[in-house]
Amino acid sequence: MGQIIMHIDVNSAFLSWTAAYEKQMGIERDIRTLAAVIGGNEQSRHGIVLAKSNSAKKFKIQTGMSLMEARQLCPNLLVLPPNYSVYVRASKALREYLKKYTPDVEVFSIDECFLRFTDISREQAVKLAYKLKEGVREKFGYTVNVGISENKLLAKQAGDLEKPDKCHTMFIEEIGEKLWPLPVEELFMIGRRTKPKLNRWGIYTIGELANADYKLISTMLKSHGRLIYNYAWGRDVSVFKEKDPIKSVGNSSTLKFDVEDRETAHLVLLSLTEMTAWRLREASMNCRVVSISIKDKDFGFKIKQRKLMYFTDCTRDIYMNACSLFDELWDKTPIRALGVHVSDLEFSKVKQINIFQDKLSLKNEILDKAVDKIRSKYGETSVIRGVFANSDLKPILGGYPDDEYPGMSSIL
Repeated sequence: MGQIIMHIDVNSAFLSWTAAYEKQMGIERDIRTLAAVIGGNEQSRHGIVLAKSNSAKKFKIQTGMSLMEARQLCPNLLVLPPNYSVYVRASKALREYLKKYTPDVEVFSIDECFLRFTDISREQAVKLAYKLKEGVREKFGYTVNVGISENKLLAKQAGDLEKPDKCHTMFIEEIGEKLWPLPVEELFMIGRRTKPKLNRWGIYTIGELANADYKLISTMLKSHGRLIYNYAWGRDVSVFKEKDPIKSVGNSSTLKFDVEDRETAHLVLLSLTEMTAWRLREASMNCRVVSISIKDKDFGFKIKQRKLMYFTDCTRDIYMNACSLFDELWDKTPIRALGVHVSDLEFSKVKQINIFQDKLSLKNEILDKAVDKIRSKYGETSVIRGVFANSDLKPILGGYPDDEYPGMSSIL
């Protein structure tokens, strides 16, 4: 009996969540059975594959591939745009369901999380993992992989062994059989830049890394080398975090054309603010610092922020300050990307009336909440501002950035 960690990973999350959402909306098809991908606009700079079906995979379509290239491999490919508000709601619903099994749930990314169990045997853990996996399928209509071990690293590696819809264990005594034969690039934290270096030293499997000269790995790859060497031995001493405090909320977007005028830039800022403020209200947070970022066509980057005299979650307040900051910061160079972020956050279920806010702001807060309810029920574009009706801009830009989630670490 002791600590058990489970890693939960939604199979082809964006595709699975879109399929489940379509079923709820009464759409007959199941995109998981078709040659389908989730991706951006094929005409824009965001035109890449974010998720793919098994049928699309048979055409050698890969995640991260451009939609143009994917279309060449499969001319009849079904391409659906991402719907981040659906993904955020689906992710939250899954986490709430998992809390039925344990209150200790740590988010790793929008489609992955860790569960911690204490005083449970390995046999009980395996039975529970299968029960949990089937429960997700029955309740939500999609599948997950479950990895089981005594630490987060090995639980994640176990969950990646075979997909989809599988449960696997990887305990310390199993790494020789299950972890070491794998290609070295399948070890967590080994990417495209590290793999060639290891290959040059004759290291092609995780087992070869584990049995390599520690001093060589440490000297050549520094702290990263020491990290992956310990990972190859299944050593992970990262602390289980139930929930990290949110320090900031925001969105940025690379644009499909260079923005050269103030009016269009303000529209983009409004689109970004719509999502930023919505997410702020979903978290029952108020902000007191607004910041904007500008990346120009030459990839120069600037950022400017302002501290408000009051806390707010009002879209109008955040937008007006974002525009003011933009006007102060922009030097007329064509813009490649824009961002809106808010920070200095406070949690508050009940909004405090502030003497510095005008009556229009207070009215807009009521309007914001009404619009949030409609968008949550019918989709993020069910209500849009009239200024976007005849524009070529999305009325709501942004999603749920992965970098807001905690990761794993190793103390050597």
